[in-house]
Amino acid sequence: MHLSYSCRDQVVWGFGRGYKQLANFPEQVVDNLPADISSGIYYGWASAGSRDGQKMVVGIGWNPYYENTKKSMETHTMHTFKEHFYGEILNVAIVESLISAIQDLPEHLKLKEDNFFQVSKSKIMNGH
Repeated sequence: MHLSYSCRDQVVWGFGRGYKQLANFPEQVVDNLPADISSGIYYGWASAGSRDGQKMVVGIGWNPYYENTKKSMETHTMHTFKEHFYGEILNVAIVESLISAIQDLPEHLKLKEDNFFQVSKSKIMNGH
């Protein structure tokens, strides 16, 4: 299988959020992303240091909620490690956009018709 993009570099301090799951690359990695990788959320695999590879999503772009002024590449592993991995080498393999990775399976499509979605928008529910 061909990887759409892969990179490897040292994990740097980012925005201080989720340091046992989130990892940021240095600016030069983000600045050198191929032109065909636009801002968005992508699915793939990541490993930090000598740890096993884990499923991950990576957000590439600006996060207006946190008022980011510089484009970033924030990797979120689907595993919480016992300790942070700042300074370690992070390997990231982007497989595809997250939107493409989410498939409309028949059993999932049926949920669109669930009564939950037919309830008046003025009625607030908490998911129970």
